[in-house]
Amino acid sequence: MDEIMRLFPAGIRQALKMKIGDRWDYLQEIRVRLHRPLELIFDDGTEWLQSSIPGNEDGIYVINQLSEFSLYRMEDELREGYITIEGGHRVGIAGKVITSNSRVKAIKNITFFNIRIAKEKIGSASLILRHVFKEKYLNSLIIGPPQTGKTTLIRDLTRLIANGSGNIEAKKVGVVDERSEIGASIKGIPQHNLGLRTDVMDGCPKADGMMMLIRSMSPEVMVVDEIGSRQDIVALMEAVNTGVTIICTIHGSNMEELKRRPSLKPVFEQRIFERFILLDRKKRPGQVGKIFDQNENELLQKSRCGTDEVDWSATFNRHSHFDRV
Repeated sequence: MDEIMRLFPAGIRQALKMKIGDRWDYLQEIRVRLHRPLELIFDDGTEWLQSSIPGNEDGIYVINQLSEFSLYRMEDELREGYITIEGGHRVGIAGKVITSNSRVKAIKNITFFNIRIAKEKIGSASLILRHVFKEKYLNSLIIGPPQTGKTTLIRDLTRLIANGSGNIEAKKVGVVDERSEIGASIKGIPQHNLGLRTDVMDGCPKADGMMMLIRSMSPEVMVVDEIGSRQDIVALMEAVNTGVTIICTIHGSNMEELKRRPSLKPVFEQRIFERFILLDRKKRPGQVGKIFDQNENELLQKSRCGTDEVDWSATFNRHSHFDRV
């Protein structure tokens, strides 16, 4: 986690290392608020670092590390409110917003930082593969609130599709990685394992990237993270009509919530998606709560109270039957 530790001055860096110890795999976020204790959010709860309170100079240090001492070169990212760093970790920022013609022009006096830890969990998507492949890959939407592991899951699913799995042959995969979170590309080279047959359009707006990949790389499966705008939906539907399978993620808690969004109305009217995979905030990140088919029939088997069934959760343990996928 050197790419994260380098953001902090030496004193805070040392305190963080001692506090986190060997728990990096369970860390979700480091939230920095100037003149307040640092907040560490783990899978199982929140802890506070009381020993090192960041001040104004510490905030300037973090900004300089993020921007490599040139805020001008990160002007676009600052307007979006986040910066993606090496390793695919995303740093959200907040402060005084400057507007021009009712649009965000810049953020200054940055005093709040949210470092979201990107995790590569090989095998995390193995158990949903049989639901998104039925003789061919199905248009699939992975749904979940923030911090439920959507990006982690779609990253591993990309790897499985591009490498092939069992009797399923490998497919050409195109990834539109607008925020550099899926592949964590550096100078165009993905740092995460996305499989052998994957091509990545990094840092490109989703709507543009989908059309560019179709024209240039002829993908069989397209992977896109965090769709939602009208432009995204128009491009997605255009891609589906060219014969490309779409697998993407979206922020949401349930199907009813998604149906109320005006931008998604065409998706449901034309029944674009054949699988809806809902992640559960109450479970560990990446844990599936429900899976629906195109007709919104739930596909996960219900518990039957037997003791000889396999637990299909991501733990791969054998005992009773919860988190079944």
